[in-house]
Amino acid sequence: MSSINLPLILTLAVLITGLVWLFDALVLSRPRKVKVAAVEKQFAGMALDTEQQKEAFEEAKAVAGKEPILVEYSKSFFPVLFIVFFLRSFLVEPFQIPSGSMIPTLEVGDFILVNKFAYGVRAPVLNNTMIPTGKPQRGDVMVFFPPHAPETYYIKRVIGVPGDHISYNNHVLTLNGKVIEEKLVAELPAGAPMLRMVTENIDGKEFTAYKHIQPSRLSVHGSWVVPEGHYFMMGDNRDNSLDSREWGFVSEEAIVGKAFAVWMHWEKFLSIPSFDHVGVIK
Repeated sequence: MSSINLPLILTLAVLITGLVWLFDALVLSRPRKVKVAAVEKQFAGMALDTEQQKEAFEEAKAVAGKEPILVEYSKSFFPVLFIVFFLRSFLVEPFQIPSGSMIPTLEVGDFILVNKFAYGVRAPVLNNTMIPTGKPQRGDVMVFFPPHAPETYYIKRVIGVPGDHISYNNHVLTLNGKVIEEKLVAELPAGAPMLRMVTENIDGKEFTAYKHIQPSRLSVHGSWVVPEGHYFMMGDNRDNSLDSREWGFVSEEAIVGKAFAVWMHWEKFLSIPSFDHVGVIK
């Protein structure tokens, strides 16, 4: 997912436009108010009976009270930027899926919505938890910053929570000594490598995963114990996903939010958006 630091850009935009507006209200607007008052005093003795006189009065006031371009733009953009800032920082943030690591759950080009308060209300940019509201659960689809790329958004499924013992051997997932059974949905022999579509159920959350007939190097053998304050993540496209099997655990401080819905699919700029894949993320 995108490595552009949108939270920082949006925060700076809100801060700059807000400061310009405040500086104008406290300092720059005073001379304009004086000029407007002088215009009103000049026209105070006139009857302003005709439309021409009224238009002249209004035009004179407009010229006297005209705001600098920077102030005008700042006052126009600040409310919109602040609303967007508040919504995406504390409520819901949109993302687009750029890779196939979560196929078949999420396809390349899916536009998703991420709940920003499911795992705690966090400070913008710093990402520190201000108000705890919950913890990631096994089976959740979560957006986060991975340890090897702390400024890049990633999306994977939570497989292990703090204290869990995990093993993944030849596509067999074991959690705390319990084998997570898979159910074969279909074999997809077309193309290479050959795939199996299966369903897995973790803590009552059933989802679909892709697995190669021949396990990749990340699916042959691995064993981990999740440390306190960290989570073990895997992509649903098990043999085509670089995840915690490759780069380790995700810390509590790196969490962005819980992905909960697909609202549009738009793979390429010149393609036609589709709403066939809209729905709740399982």
